[in-house]
Amino acid sequence: MRFPSLPRPRSLAGQLFAMQAVLIAVVVAGYALFTYVSDERQAEDAAARHATAVARSIADSPSVRSAIHTPDPTERLQPYAMQVMRDANVDFVTIMTPSGIRWTHPDEKQIGKHFLGRIGPAQHGRTFTETYTGTLGASVRAVTPVEENGRVVGLVSAGIKVEAISARVRGQVAALLGVAGVALLLGAVGTYVVNARLRRHTHGMNAAELSRMHDYHQAALHAVREGLLMLDGQFRVALINDGGRELLGVGEEEDVIGRSVADLGLPAPLTGALLSSDPRVDEVHLTASRVLVVNTSPVSGGERRGTVATLRDVTELQSLMGELDSERGFTQALRSQAHEAANRLHTVVSLIELGRAQEAVDFATAELELAQALTDQVVAAVSEPVLAALLLGKTAQANERGVELVVSPDSRLDDGVLPAELSPRDLVTVLGNLIDNAVDAAQGSAQARVTVTAYASAAELVLRVSDTGPGVDPAHADLVFQRGFTTKPAGPGGRGLGLALVRQAVTRLDGTLTVAESDEEGAGGAVFEVRLPLRSSVGDSR
Repeated sequence: MRFPSLPRPRSLAGQLFAMQAVLIAVVVAGYALFTYVSDERQAEDAAARHATAVARSIADSPSVRSAIHTPDPTERLQPYAMQVMRDANVDFVTIMTPSGIRWTHPDEKQIGKHFLGRIGPAQHGRTFTETYTGTLGASVRAVTPVEENGRVVGLVSAGIKVEAISARVRGQVAALLGVAGVALLLGAVGTYVVNARLRRHTHGMNAAELSRMHDYHQAALHAVREGLLMLDGQFRVALINDGGRELLGVGEEEDVIGRSVADLGLPAPLTGALLSSDPRVDEVHLTASRVLVVNTSPVSGGERRGTVATLRDVTELQSLMGELDSERGFTQALRSQAHEAANRLHTVVSLIELGRAQEAVDFATAELELAQALTDQVVAAVSEPVLAALLLGKTAQANERGVELVVSPDSRLDDGVLPAELSPRDLVTVLGNLIDNAVDAAQGSAQARVTVTAYASAAELVLRVSDTGPGVDPAHADLVFQRGFTTKPAGPGGRGLGLALVRQAVTRLDGTLTVAESDEEGAGGAVFEVRLPLRSSVGDSR
């Protein structure tokens, strides 16, 4: 059994169209009614003025006064009155005695009879008008005296039928209704065009659907943890959700709606990406404390209307990727060492097979002492487990690439010196990226070498990495720490992120990061130095 479906509520555009159509119809009908009443009154006033003018003209005529004194005034006045009726466009002209006995009338049978209506004011010398129903029906009439030497010798009445006045008004009202109909039609067409545009903007949804969509929209904005930023056509903030405020470091109390994205104090590369008119896909950008993946897409509908940007926090992921890179480096170092160990083992075996046992023992002992000396050197200088392991792994990696990595004699970092709040992950990020950058710079140079210095005082931890590479142009001293800046060829995964991550970590730990030219004689290269305060408040603020 199928239940009848309820009719879908009219769309917002349809409701507005119906309301506007009714409003226009009411306004036009009211105006037509007002005009009809006003025109009818004006027509009656105009008829009264016209009748008064005709009556006075007749009363002032010398031929009328001379005819009144003849033995038979009707004989001369009746043709005259009929002629005036035709010429002046009035329905009747009645000339009568001062007592009201008719000398003329459109109906000759009424001649000699008493005039129907008031004549008192005219008998006293005053002209007046009235609406009265006489022998010809209701009419608007004027009555005026015919005076001679200050004496009333006759009366004249001229009138226009009310029916004739109404016919004129009806003709005017018909024309008015025609104009009103055209106005209503034009208004309806204009309303339809406007509402068709509104229907396109609202996608045909009614008010309830729009309200429900708005509620869902607000709930989704607060529920989504990814950042959402919407800019208008002038790159001003039109909307930002809670996630966007958190990722961009914008406080809840700060009103950023309507402000230009260039005024938010964001890093220049991130601001440039948001201001770009071209879409950006999975671009990595750094803020003071986060690594963000940014996607932008322009909003267009015949013209540029703005930009939608999504922000994803990959700080933890990027840190884990750095640790994974370190682990891969360790694995490669172990693989290289295993390969070298296999070669040495084959050498020892071959020496034994040749009957040179003592030489095999001496060779094996020398190799063991060399490896142990390297380990002892690193651990003696830096006994902190994480950094010691990192240095041993990086030493093997650097050696594989033809670069000597040495720990400076000035290094002294005992186990337990660093506070627990100083994250090992941050130390690996800082020192690992500095060493990788230094090895890249030193590789291929004469006597390629990277020197690492690590020591702690009562107030701070100092990490210094120098290399024998080409050094850093003083003009680029600050640019080297920006995301994407590099003087090396771009690799498959891109370059320019390592030092940016270092600066981000140092900033988060309230430390300082500087770069200068190496002061070692004949070494050249660059020196990167990090100073981190050692206090209990230092921690991972992510």
